[in-house]
Amino acid sequence: MKILIIEDEFEIIQSIKEFLQRENFLVEEALTYQLGLEKVLNYDYDCVLLDIMLPGGTGLDILRELEKAGRRQPTLILSAKGDVQDKVLGLEIGADDYLAKPFHLAELLARMKSIIRRNGQHGDRKLIYKNIELIPEARQVLVDAEELPLNRKEYDILYYFMLRPNRLIEKTYLAEAVWGDNIDQSDNLDFIYSQIKNLKRKLKNFDAQIDIQAVYGVGYKLV
Repeated sequence: MKILIIEDEFEIIQSIKEFLQRENFLVEEALTYQLGLEKVLNYDYDCVLLDIMLPGGTGLDILRELEKAGRRQPTLILSAKGDVQDKVLGLEIGADDYLAKPFHLAELLARMKSIIRRNGQHGDRKLIYKNIELIPEARQVLVDAEELPLNRKEYDILYYFMLRPNRLIEKTYLAEAVWGDNIDQSDNLDFIYSQIKNLKRKLKNFDAQIDIQAVYGVGYKLV
């Protein structure tokens, strides 16, 4: 599988490149906006790792140009911690996921594999697991074709877990993904419990074939 890294920090590129090559990926790189844009417009990649701040432009501009050209490139945004608005905008204009710097390479690999797996289904961006169908563009969830009404945070939580079925998710990772990077300023994460409790109840009432299981002292897992 072929990966493109669009990033202006050479040390980061080398670290990611060496790691992914050990995992048997083919890796290309671009250190500037212009070179990155040329590559994504002219070649196909299984996943693009896209930094937001680049010499000559931004990663968001690259996403906009892809949208204009009608091209689809599975994309994982690599962003500095705190750039919440940029990350949200990136998702809205075509990125599949984001990962805040600094990050663990194992987490990067897991996110990439999830994106590649989803986009390997003929471009279908729906998420289907058991009898649940989640449609990101419409922010809609169906259980056996019947719409499940969720509030914004319940939907975001379910979306996050649907991307990572059967994976143990730590509370802090879930909080940062759904509530933003500044969540570390909160005194506690008890609000996650109440949101998940309500989501579990709604899933059960609709006879969903999934559940969100608590792992004491660590986090949660979609099972």
